[in-house]
Amino acid sequence: MGKTKKWLGKMVSFLIYGILIFMVITSISSKLTGGKPIFLGHEMLTVLSGSMEPDIKTGSIISVTPVLNTKELKKGDIITFKAADAPNLLITHRIIEIQKAGDRLQYITKGDNNDGRDSLPVQTENIVARYDHFTVPFIGYLLSFVKSKLGAVLMLIVPGVIMIIWSFFSIWKSIKRMDTKIETPAS
Repeated sequence: MGKTKKWLGKMVSFLIYGILIFMVITSISSKLTGGKPIFLGHEMLTVLSGSMEPDIKTGSIISVTPVLNTKELKKGDIITFKAADAPNLLITHRIIEIQKAGDRLQYITKGDNNDGRDSLPVQTENIVARYDHFTVPFIGYLLSFVKSKLGAVLMLIVPGVIMIIWSFFSIWKSIKRMDTKIETPAS
């Protein structure tokens, strides 16, 4: 029973420290990159709609890599692009066709879960990134919350307070064990 408690205590400590470190990295990364958290060189985006389900679920986070050369994109690639009519809105859809318009390329896209293709072709200057085929379901809801002011405060302060309480509890247990050893005379 004692080993189980000790193991459980270490796991709880590891989890609390891990959450705190993840939240600090995410918060700092989000602030430095203008709201897009970066992890190991990949941008993390939150999926807000079900247009790419079942592969990419609403509320997931996806990993994307910025596109430097749009000529490397091919039919079937999943790209993130700025909407033509709302440049602050990012959309992640699959390329279903590539067309030449004069000396430029245009990308015809469609959400996997949508009935028809997107109404406007995607221009090369609106392409932001390519999907890395890495998705973590439902974490996007947490990430969106962390990006808010209240979320950032709570996600940094709450694990910190829990860590401090856990540290006091560990110190108190150690002192209690030392007192027990001192009171027990050696034979």
